[in-house]
Amino acid sequence: MARSTSYNTHTRQLILDYLTENRRRTVSAADIVAHLEAEGARTNPTTVYRYLDKLAGEQRVMKYVADKGERAVYQLTDAQRHCHEHIHLKCVRCGEIFHMDCHFMDEVRRHLQAEHGFTLQCEGSILYGVCRRCAQKEAEEQDSTVDSEPQP
Repeated sequence: MARSTSYNTHTRQLILDYLTENRRRTVSAADIVAHLEAEGARTNPTTVYRYLDKLAGEQRVMKYVADKGERAVYQLTDAQRHCHEHIHLKCVRCGEIFHMDCHFMDEVRRHLQAEHGFTLQCEGSILYGVCRRCAQKEAEEQDSTVDSEPQP
């Protein structure tokens, strides 16, 4: 992971620490501002946005924007997983991010290029769904609700 040579203020370090603690999920700038305020650090939201954009430019964080007008969310990148080369999956229940860094991505890239003349750019790409753990929990909750209903 490329390291920035810029001056690292206390606020910047708190932001990096928060991103590191929450590396398995995405966070918004508002989440970071709330965390900083809870830590007693006074900061301007513009400063947080500016620093997040700087980190995104350095490819230290991924920036995801679902639709125009919706707030962006950020996640610390994992240099070993080459986050800019694969799509990410986000559970809409728990918010966890999963890396789709399997051989299937190579097949998808080849298919898109060969059949559609399309070159996939994965940076910031995210698919939404329900993870295995949340789906299992939901199924167990439904089973327990059915089991607890009185029988006629």
